[in-house]
Parts: sequence; C-alpha cells; structure tokens
Amino acid sequence: MTEPASHESAQTTGLPATVRAVDRALDILLCFSKADGGLTLSDIARQVNLHKSTVYRLLMSLQVKGFVRKASDSDRYLLGWSVLELLSSLHQSDQLSALALPEMTRLRDAIGETVSLYVRSALERVRIQSVESRQPVRNVGTIGRRYPLYIGASGKVLLAYADDSVRDAVISGDVPGDFDRSELLAQLDAIRQDGYAVSIQERDVSAAALSVPVFGRDQQIAAALSVSGPVSRFTPQRMRESVELVRGAASFITKLLSH
Repeated sequence: MTEPASHESAQTTGLPATVRAVDRALDILLCFSKADGGLTLSDIARQVNLHKSTVYRLLMSLQVKGFVRKASDSDRYLLGWSVLELLSSLHQSDQLSALALPEMTRLRDAIGETVSLYVRSALERVRIQSVESRQPVRNVGTIGRRYPLYIGASGKVLLAYADDSVRDAVISGDVPGDFDRSELLAQLDAIRQDGYAVSIQERDVSAAALSVPVFGRDQQIAAALSVSGPVSRFTPQRMRESVELVRGAASFITKLLSH
C-alpha cells in the first residue's frame, strides 16, 4: 500500500492548507462514524489508505488523549470517552440546532414528514438536528451522519449558496464516473433562482426530499432545512404544496439567528 503524498495546495483545491498528520488522525476518527462494532487496525488502514505502522502510531496518540480505546476482549478499536466530552460541549454551544428545534417540530407536525437540519463540513454535509415523522413508515434522521454535497436536496442547497471555491472543489473532486458535472452546475443555478431544491430517489431509492437555505447574521448560508419522506407519500405534488411552509420555517429560523 502506498501512502498518499501531502495534500494538494490550497490554490489547487480551493480549501485552506492543512497539516497532514492532523488530517490523517481526523480521517481515522471519521472511520468510526459507520462502524457499530469497532474497527481493527487493518480495517482502518484500508479505509484511510495508509500503512498499518502509520495508523498504529496515530492510534496510539489518539488513545493517549482518550479519543479511541482498545476493546478489552478483541483486537478492535472503539471511540473513546473524550468524544463524549466534546459532544457535551457541542450540545451546550450549538445555538443553531437548539434554536431551530421548536420550529422544526412545528414543521414536522404541519407536513407529517421527517425534518432535518444540515450544515456544510468541508466538502460534505452533516445532519445536526432531526425531528422524525410519526408515520409508521418514515425517513430516519441520524444525527451526525455525513453525506456528499453533490447529491440530495440539502447537499445541493448548501453547495448552491457556498463560495465559488467550494463549488469548484466539489465539481473537480472525487465523484462517481457517470456523474454529470454540467448538469449539477445547472441545478445549482436553478436552486439559487428558485430558492429551494428537491430530490427524488437520488441518495435513497425510496425517499424524496425538499430543502431550503437558512441564513446567518452575515447573510451567508448557515444551514439547509430539509423535509424528507417515502416517495410513495412525499410526491412531487406534495412537495410543491409544502414549499411555502418550509420557506416560512427557514425564514423564522433565520430571524432567530439574526438576534
């Protein structure tokens, strides 16, 4: 296995220059976001494309600081308790998700589908708040789940209102071979013109979603407010009927953030 060279320059990627060791350590931590039963050294090395010796040294540093721990009954690594300390601090300081929750609940009750709030994290989106539908069949909104920006209504909203450098980095980045970059650019222009995005069976073949932007005090996009549900119930007609309700909720949250 060959280790990748240092990250491309900020001029090449459109993103700030980074420290390689920190990037690698964070990549290792992110591996655990989809690992319910922990990961072996080999699992991690394969996912981050690094030699096992390099991964082991980084794991030792993370273990000393309490961000990972070794399972007592296996050779697997698990997230450590320091992550909970950070999470506790995040919950206390996360004004956006706390302020948005009551309005998201009202929106869920009005439309009857799952309501989620996403923010951009580098070239991905992260769900930071969710109010699930009360319907027996519903979309489940897992807090902390990460998705690409180039697919799904909320990802495209965040991308449409992002800086040009972010859009350029996504367009020129690692996307599926059959991905139509020119089509995405056209969609982003339409989203900025219409003020909302819809997606039908893009990321999940059983789901549809409607998303609108939430803005901060600086009038820059702060989040994407999204409503999602099964395609059998959240039809194109139902989404069109819901646009103004979702816009109204996003406008209310924007006003809360401006005070």
